[in-house]
This record gives sequence, C-alpha cells and structure tokens, in this order.
Amino acid sequence: MTTPSTITSTTRKLSQQQVDVLKSLQPGQRIRVTQTVRVGAKKWPAVAEGVFREINYLATGVTTDRVPEDDIVVPVVHFTKDSGELTSISVDENTVVDVVR
Repeated sequence: MTTPSTITSTTRKLSQQQVDVLKSLQPGQRIRVTQTVRVGAKKWPAVAEGVFREINYLATGVTTDRVPEDDIVVPVVHFTKDSGELTSISVDENTVVDVVR
C-alpha cells in the first residue's frame, strides 16, 4: 500500500509539519506516536512505538442515508508494536508522529 498523496482531515486541520511527516513515512520505518488523552479536566500523553506499515483513511458516517458531506474522514496510521501487536491510530490535530532514528 502506498501513502496517499494528500493527508487531510474533515474534522480539524492538521499542522503542515505533521502532514509532511505522514507523507514521508515509508513501510519499515520506526515511529513514535504521541496522543493526548483527556478525561474531564485532566490531560496526559499516551505514547506508542513500533514499525510503520501504512496510512489510509477511515470513513465513517451517520446511521441514516444522508449526503456524502456528512461523512467524517480521518487519516489512520497502521504500525506494529515490538510485541507483534498490529496497531492502528486515528490522527487528530493533537497527534504527533515522529520518525525514530
């Protein structure tokens, strides 16, 4: 699978820096993903590392038949953790993906 030529999100705008990182990822690269978890007023980072597999999109929609503009489309990064676990994360404006060198 190849990386899409455009990385967009219909819900929130991703930073150009993150778009550039996502577009540059190659299968087999080691990555670190940091997402912000929020429960009530508390926030903390959740970090996962692994080997990048691919990026694609998850298209979700409402449960009724409506116009396509109602669909929510989010980029999804797929990677494999060191334990062998296949992992996928949805990228939002607070997600940071770094290449680990």
